[in-house]
Amino acid sequence: MFGRLRKIGTEQLTSFELHTLPQVLMKQAELFGSKEVAIREKAYGVWLAYTWNDYLSYVKYTGLGLKALGLKRHDHVGMIVNNHPEWLFSQLGAQAFGAITLNLFPSAVASELASALIRIQASFVIAQDQEQVDKLLEQTANMPHLKTIIYLDPTGMRGYADNTLLISYKELLERGKDHEKKHPELFIDEISKGKPEDTAHMIMTSGTTGVSKLAMLSHLNYSNMGRKWVEDAPAAIGSNWLSMTPPAWIVDQMWAFGVALLGGMTMNFPETPETVTADFREIGPGLLISSSRFWEDLASKIRVKIDDAGFVNRAMFSLAERIGTAVVDRKAKKERVPLYLKLFRAVAQYLVLDPLLDRVGCSRFISAYTGGHPISPDVIHFFRACGLNLKQCYGMTETCGIFQVQPDDEVKAETVGKALPHTAVKISDDQEVMVLSKSVFSGYYNDYESTESAFDQGWFLTGDAGYLDDDGHLVIIGRKQDIIRDKEGNAFSPDFIETRLKFSLFIKEAVTFGEARPFITALINIDQGNVGNWAEDRMIPYTTYTDLSQRTEVEGLILEEVRKVNEQLPLPMKIRKFILLYKLLDADDEELTRTGKVRRRFVYGLYLPMIEAMYSGLNEVPVKGKVRYRDGQVGMIETIARVITVT
Repeated sequence: MFGRLRKIGTEQLTSFELHTLPQVLMKQAELFGSKEVAIREKAYGVWLAYTWNDYLSYVKYTGLGLKALGLKRHDHVGMIVNNHPEWLFSQLGAQAFGAITLNLFPSAVASELASALIRIQASFVIAQDQEQVDKLLEQTANMPHLKTIIYLDPTGMRGYADNTLLISYKELLERGKDHEKKHPELFIDEISKGKPEDTAHMIMTSGTTGVSKLAMLSHLNYSNMGRKWVEDAPAAIGSNWLSMTPPAWIVDQMWAFGVALLGGMTMNFPETPETVTADFREIGPGLLISSSRFWEDLASKIRVKIDDAGFVNRAMFSLAERIGTAVVDRKAKKERVPLYLKLFRAVAQYLVLDPLLDRVGCSRFISAYTGGHPISPDVIHFFRACGLNLKQCYGMTETCGIFQVQPDDEVKAETVGKALPHTAVKISDDQEVMVLSKSVFSGYYNDYESTESAFDQGWFLTGDAGYLDDDGHLVIIGRKQDIIRDKEGNAFSPDFIETRLKFSLFIKEAVTFGEARPFITALINIDQGNVGNWAEDRMIPYTTYTDLSQRTEVEGLILEEVRKVNEQLPLPMKIRKFILLYKLLDADDEELTRTGKVRRRFVYGLYLPMIEAMYSGLNEVPVKGKVRYRDGQVGMIETIARVITVT
């Protein structure tokens, strides 16, 4: 597929670093015009296409509309949007007039959104729909700096017609067109004022250790990152990328305004999150980057389906997986794959594995990547044995995305590979990973102290501990501050244990503890769907998640899963006791970040009585805690949590 497509030339890629992102869009529109598709969006079952000329036109009128409303250079624009083309139009439209954008998670509660918008004194907010508008209107008394809210989806907005703070995106475009008639040269004049070093965008860091910081990323950061990927990855003009991770996460930002914009790729937007798998199959993207949770959940779904299949299908998959594993293991050790094994693999791939990958929408991937959080090597191994070229990668918000990727011919499940072109990586004396690149951010907004401590002679300090193996691959041990030493002085990374626990079909989340303690303990969330199916198959009655998690049969099931993981771990890292949590960890309760990472210190403080119970010899502990329901209401729950000893 990609061999038939041409790539943007190296000279042109280099020249893009001398321009802002809206200026790059103008150049791409001059080059491709209406010949190439820049964006596709699925609506009502039909794929709608936007050419590069269309892309530029929408960006222009969006920017002019904002200007007509009073947007000034260096103003801050908040964005609470889903994966739709209007996200691209609004972000580049604001940046074309010198504004700085900040994407927020639509899943955030009203107070969380208001807090971020107040921090940046946002003048304008682009809101997805009525739900987001309602959150903002609830907080407007706290945001006197807010001039206008532009909503994208008009559904349910008829009753808001009298609110002068609100206008629709459609009206914004009309105002932009009217403004162009009065000032025909304004767009070109304003877009030409931008400099590549200007801050284009801010992204909130994950906030796993406290309040999120605002990382400031320049146009140059994005163009440099895009250049690296276009030079290194099988990304070419017209090739497809499916946008599915939240715009507030660095991955889709990096791809939309770096790789796809510079590389001339097509951004595709699924109709809904529920149609992603079907849309995969229709579009046939050759590349995908998603979070470790996405791949863990997909692996879990596949294995559940296999377990539910008939005997013949289960036996065929088991044989095909063993053949795939044998090939993957030999390649990882750089050993020759015998001819007979190649033949068996080809047959297994054709009869069993390719149809399986096609069912989950992954049959056309040239490369797939996982990032954002450590993933179990078992997940990587599982997909590679199935014939999916899944590779682990590594990056951060502050580095403008992913800069470390496993090469196709050197995939090691336990590493994050090698640095992309134009990136230098080294390890400090205390094992901290350090990065030097044009894509590294300029600093944290209004936080001079944190910015100063983030750099050492120009090198960015990632905060992650790691080392380079004999082949030059980077191995991430974990966050430096999360490295735990037990009472005997043995050091370990909680992520190392937790990622292996989450490979289980029945474990959704796990948090381990053991700092200055005699042994390792864990709090575990069960996977309600898979455990629920397991319970129903065995006629085990239950009502709620709490009820299911406290069943003695479920405790026995998870105990066996923990024992399996313990067999893979060295003695000091084996889990000795655990408790099944009575509720799922939730971002709304501040136990997880919006990207799904555990806020370890917060969880430790919140569940300290349960943790202490595991170390004090108790068999059970009474629990009284808050539960947040889907409608936002908070209730109280009382139960007895049992301490389960692993023997």
